[in-house]
Amino acid sequence: MTDLLHTLPNFPTKHYTHLIPSLEKSLITTTDLLTLDPLEVAKRAHLPLLDVRRLANHVLATLQSQLGVIDGAEALRKHEESPNLEDASSLKASGRTISKGWSAISTLDPLLDAALGGGIPTTYITEVTGESGAGKTQFLLSLLLTAQLPPPQGLARPTVYISTEHPLPTSRLAQLLRSNPDLSSLPTSTKPSLNRIFSIQTPDLESQDHILAYQLPVLLARHNIGLIVIDSIAANYRAERSSSSTSGAALGLRSTQLIQLGHQLRSLARQHNCAIVVSNQVADRFAPLPSSSPPQRPPGSSPPSVHSQMSSPPHPDSSQQGMQSLDTAVMPPPPSLPPPQVSSPQYPLLTLDHQQNFFTGWSAGPHSQTANQNLKTPSLGLVWTNQIACRIALVKEQQIYGNREEGDSVEGAAEWTPRQWKRYLKIVFASWAAATGSEERGTEFEIWSGGLRAVGQGI
Repeated sequence: MTDLLHTLPNFPTKHYTHLIPSLEKSLITTTDLLTLDPLEVAKRAHLPLLDVRRLANHVLATLQSQLGVIDGAEALRKHEESPNLEDASSLKASGRTISKGWSAISTLDPLLDAALGGGIPTTYITEVTGESGAGKTQFLLSLLLTAQLPPPQGLARPTVYISTEHPLPTSRLAQLLRSNPDLSSLPTSTKPSLNRIFSIQTPDLESQDHILAYQLPVLLARHNIGLIVIDSIAANYRAERSSSSTSGAALGLRSTQLIQLGHQLRSLARQHNCAIVVSNQVADRFAPLPSSSPPQRPPGSSPPSVHSQMSSPPHPDSSQQGMQSLDTAVMPPPPSLPPPQVSSPQYPLLTLDHQQNFFTGWSAGPHSQTANQNLKTPSLGLVWTNQIACRIALVKEQQIYGNREEGDSVEGAAEWTPRQWKRYLKIVFASWAAATGSEERGTEFEIWSGGLRAVGQGI
């Protein structure tokens, strides 16, 4: 228990002075006390079982209080009323308890909700990423309205739209209310309203930090906000990037700011039981070039000896050529070895080029659907990726119609022209939904006057 005061500096150890020396002598740590069976700990330390359970129960209740799972008064009551560790509340809730307390925002489309694992849940940060025109803003605007619906489709709470690029498109929101049958057919008492959407603009990074740190917490407490939308999270960071920001100190400072931003948003989501959905921009990513193969020799020719390669100059004279032939005749060429087997022909498995295929949404694998297209990577890098709980990638592909046959004149033949876009929703990672495989495109959807809707079962 030498690490008890490092884990819980304010833990009242004076009540357990008769237990801690024996636990330290037996090398029992705080983790052992919470994870091992109390009977095993009591046997190892030669202590009474009831005293060990009481200490473990007290440590667990104190941890729950500091993590915000229960308040201090409830932790003290649980410690006094329940001397057994098995009777105390655990940090891990059962699946049945989690499902009963699940609150999510629906997309009003069964196929999209199924792909998302039920919708957009509260207490988490969800990111929607994709290139321009993929449908990120349309997805966010739909959530601003559906979050106002009563459960189970919504939260029956107001929403907040924080814009870093353009003001709130109220005309598009009004069109969604008129065109979507699930919204237009509702009675006035439960119908979403634009009056319940709070709009905030953050033109620069300084105002964004001030709004998120001071104004947003007050707004959440006063109006019981259920959804926070930030569109987009990377715009101010990319706009204020200068030539000096590529230095190590500037990159370290930016990483610290992103970590603080993620911690701040997660704290707000847990404290107010609200959902936070952010959109993120993307940048181009190019797959590494294939490794160059060595020059091929004519068939039947033997490779030159190592000695001759080291001793022969670029332009040898006749005497040197004779020496070279003698060396070659005396020293036989080394046996040809098979080329080394590598797991990936493009890049090693532990490089970032390979690992980011699993968290960006655009895979560069040989059999992936986007292997022959321009690859994208979400902005703000791996540091921001570790701050979010879910990443949704909206991928668009051009559909080409018309083919000019060989021999046809240009005037009378159809051109290779894009007629429409196909859009796919991919779950890159999420703890509550299955991720879309690298060989799959995802759930196909389209944008219409009423929002987003799926057009197929996915590929």
